[in-house]
Amino acid sequence: MKKRMLAVILSIMLVVAMLAGCDASKHSDGEDSHKVGITIQNLSNAYWAGVMGKLGGLLDEKGWDYTIVDCKDNSGTQISQIENFIISGCDLIMVHASDAVAVEGVCKEAMERGIKVMCWDDPMENTTANWVLDNKVLGEEIGKTAAGFINEHFTPEDKAQVTVIGYPSTKVLKDRADGIKDGLEANCDDNYEIIAEVDGLEAPEAQTNVESVMSAHPDANVFVGVCAGAMIGSNEALLAEFGRGNIPENYGVITTDVTQQQLDSLKAEGEAVRAIVGFEGSNLDTAKACVKMFERILSGEDFTSDRNVTREIGPITLDNIDEILEGM
Repeated sequence: MKKRMLAVILSIMLVVAMLAGCDASKHSDGEDSHKVGITIQNLSNAYWAGVMGKLGGLLDEKGWDYTIVDCKDNSGTQISQIENFIISGCDLIMVHASDAVAVEGVCKEAMERGIKVMCWDDPMENTTANWVLDNKVLGEEIGKTAAGFINEHFTPEDKAQVTVIGYPSTKVLKDRADGIKDGLEANCDDNYEIIAEVDGLEAPEAQTNVESVMSAHPDANVFVGVCAGAMIGSNEALLAEFGRGNIPENYGVITTDVTQQQLDSLKAEGEAVRAIVGFEGSNLDTAKACVKMFERILSGEDFTSDRNVTREIGPITLDNIDEILEGM
């Protein structure tokens, strides 16, 4: 009788423990908790550092288990990171691919093990969904925005001397640079010429290369680029050349990404930043939109008819900058 009673007690304790375990996977508001692995190209990039900081804060609020790492633009490192996410039992892996083709295989392995995979930026095949920019369209919007500045300050007799700052070894950035050139051609009034194309993913590299362009082409005056580093580096080069407050009004820098430093430069008087082509808005806006994608994917939404979910873009100018700054 005592043995039977002990068995009943142990059975009840086991059920209670199992229920407690189930409850532990939920918040007090009943929301499921999830484990997410995130691998980024490079967190030394100011844009990615800012967005990932906000994203981590939102995931902390939700009580999710997450890891954010970068691969320093090394696809071998990124493959190992994804393998570690698989072994650790992630529910979702988000990859911002250094080389999308290189990580297709390991992402397929994750999918085969029942793990959902989201790619940020590339229309990959072995994913649940891709959260992408149409980078050619983004580039065209940068070119169109730059054309507005050029058309205001230059004529066919006095053409803007344009430098395109890109990073052609990364496909999405090459697409942006190609789009920039198409946007300029479609929207300018025969009042510009491209005098140089240089690399500039990170600000120090962009600054050095822009300084070299300005040395070879003293009349270089408009700088368009594919990322935050291109803007920050170009602006610093112009500040070093002219001094704050002395940059001529027909000198300008227009690129994409949204970082605090870019926004501060846009709002400040006497600097060369004229406009930014942004994404959802602030870092917080982008992080919130990313979390919504996580939630859609983890809820089981079916993306098989179209895995590519396109992000929204739009210019940031002095007209809307205060609203963006609030979410940085």
